Formats: sequence, C-alpha cells, structure tokens
Amino acid sequence: MTTQPRGINALIPTTRTHATPAEQAASQLLHLRSATVPVPVLAAAAALIAPQLDDPDPATRDAAEAVHAHLIAAIDNAAPSR
Repeated sequence: MTTQPRGINALIPTTRTHATPAEQAASQLLHLRSATVPVPVLAAAAALIAPQLDDPDPATRDAAEAVHAHLIAAIDNAAPSR
C-alpha cells in the first residue's frame, strides 16, 4: 500500500513540516482552471485566505495574493442571479 498523496492532495507541497489550511487551499486553488460554485462560497474562500496576504513568508504571501485575486475576479465577474 502506498502512502503517496492522491488526487488534489498530491498538489499540496509537503516539504515543510505541515502546511496551514490557507496554504493548502492556495496550492489547490492555483491549479484549478474552472469551477462552478456559489458566490458566497467564493466570498468565504477569499475571507479565509485574506489573513495570509500579510504573511511574513514571501512565497505564502505571493500565493495568497494570486488566489485572492482569482477569487475576487470570479466574484466580480459572476453573473447576477435571475
């Protein structure tokens, strides 16, 4: 039996001892090309990642900024509900 991560978990870097939930989310979301989710879920994800925008680690900060920008753009471009 293998202990290698599978699926989306395989995209999460494991070189550090433990990735934070925000780091895991950022890593996963950066690899997505498209997804259909309700706007409140996007807003919640943006709020969860926002604290990482001030992280002292430049790599974490850069990833958080990229993911946060994608989420905000998706919210801004969402079609209004009818």
